Amino acid sequence: MATKLAIIYYSATGTIDTMARRLAATAEAEGAEVRLRHVAEIAPREAIESNDAWKAHVEAVAGEPEATADDIVWADAVLFGTPTRFGNVASQLKQFLDTLSGPWSQGQLADKAYAGFTSSQTAHGGQETTLLALYNSVHHFGGVVVSPGYTDGLKFVDGNPYGVSHVTGANNDAPLGDAENDALDHLVRRALRIGAALAG
Repeated sequence: MATKLAIIYYSATGTIDTMARRLAATAEAEGAEVRLRHVAEIAPREAIESNDAWKAHVEAVAGEPEATADDIVWADAVLFGTPTRFGNVASQLKQFLDTLSGPWSQGQLADKAYAGFTSSQTAHGGQETTLLALYNSVHHFGGVVVSPGYTDGLKFVDGNPYGVSHVTGANNDAPLGDAENDALDHLVRRALRIGAALAG
């Protein structure tokens, strides 16, 4: 039976979206059943309109499925993606997490594999604290955090044992490189392997 993976993310300018799609493609190549879901945009329209990249991304994902609690309940493994916001989870993803008290209270979010991915404009832009803050919710779920640690030599290249991260640069346009793509592939394969074992 195929391992079920939910990739739940928020992306403003497209970087996290690109990372999420890489994860989905790798998971599907591994034989997983994947639900790729972005969370609802809750920013004021005037804020979105003031940034061309943000506006373009909102238009690009319009009509694609949005995340629901059922996507997590369904999954064996869950990967959450968020840009850093002052070293923390973006409010759009946090708002989604805050709607999960129903399935949480029924134990439906427990005993699944969880990990995260993020991006920031600068190398020290809060990537690690964002991932650690994200995992606070996973601990409350009773989930199993499957951060990559240094379980493969490639992690010494990308350098983030807490998940996967990318530095976009000031213009949010630095493309993903081999190090990030390799780290994403490793993260999703690890999450699938442990998610399958937990689903047992």
